[in-house]
Amino acid sequence: QVQLVASGGGLVHAGDSLRLSCAASGRTFSSYSMGWFRQAPGKEREFVARINWSGTNTDYREAVKGRFTISRDNAKNTGYLQMNSLKPEDTAVYYCAADLTTVRSRWDARYWGQGTQVTVSS
Repeated sequence: QVQLVASGGGLVHAGDSLRLSCAASGRTFSSYSMGWFRQAPGKEREFVARINWSGTNTDYREAVKGRFTISRDNAKNTGYLQMNSLKPEDTAVYYCAADLTTVRSRWDARYWGQGTQVTVSS
């Protein structure tokens, strides 16, 4: 069992940066992939980024490539999402997740944290 707590959201201006953190409890965190999803008002939840258990492999949705960086520190049981050059369209509630899999070509996860709001003003 893995419990996740996301933090680091806030209100920023376009072009600013934020770093989200995802603190995990449970000794098995380091054996799972982890990732970030987001959900904007009135829209479906969407995949943002994923990192494998060792941190050696990552995936990103096209819209954030080159701006967002996912990482993890297994010694600290924590994952991160560094978000640079933020745009108003990045505004959403961001959720961290662990043990990601693909279901019908879409990313899903077994474990979910609560969301953290990111708001980017123009």
